Amino acid sequence: MDKSIGIQILFMDDESKNAMKSAIESLLFASGEPLSLSDLSNHLEEKSKNVEAVLQEMIEEYENTTSRGIKLISIKGKYQLVTKGKNADYLQKLLKKNKRQSLSQASIESLAIIAYKQPITRVDIDEIRGVKSESAVNKLIERDLIKEVGRLEVPGRPILYGTTEEFLRQFELKDLKDLPSLDFFGQDEEVLSEDNNESYSEELKQELQQDIDILEGEEDDEDFNSSDL
Repeated sequence: MDKSIGIQILFMDDESKNAMKSAIESLLFASGEPLSLSDLSNHLEEKSKNVEAVLQEMIEEYENTTSRGIKLISIKGKYQLVTKGKNADYLQKLLKKNKRQSLSQASIESLAIIAYKQPITRVDIDEIRGVKSESAVNKLIERDLIKEVGRLEVPGRPILYGTTEEFLRQFELKDLKDLPSLDFFGQDEEVLSEDNNESYSEELKQELQQDIDILEGEEDDEDFNSSDL
């Protein structure tokens, strides 16, 4: 870190720092979508390292304050305001959200395969599961949990699928590297490439189902982003 930048951050007066925090909070709330450090720096007309230092301080302040109903999170280098899960019941009433059906077992299995094997084609997903996955894949696209990330350069150029930023947000992951290792579920890394219906452990499917329930408001600790309000 450049010493002059470090000194500038260290000696930023409280008034300037608080003004920047206020501006950041307003920008993130108004956007409703994650904003990158570059976006925020451009809007604030401030150096990225200064803005990043203030963002990290804000994240800690939100986490350590029990009286605030929102928190600041970072997803793949982008920042977003979300409401705290402990207030999910109140938000459910306000938004009058109908509980959606949980993802099917086929969708959960397909999501697990895509998360760990991406980028991957639907044919490869079918081969791993041992059954057709078109309906499950379409449902995951509809939920914005997966997306088209490219084409495989072979005859027919099949679509390659990968997970979305919404997937990371809903499962509270900063990056795909934060996915639990397959060893966590008592598996080898080769398991997901086997061509049979036992290619993923029951523990993995149960873990994903629990997270899907949280995602859909069936547990108390669901987070909502500011764009839901």
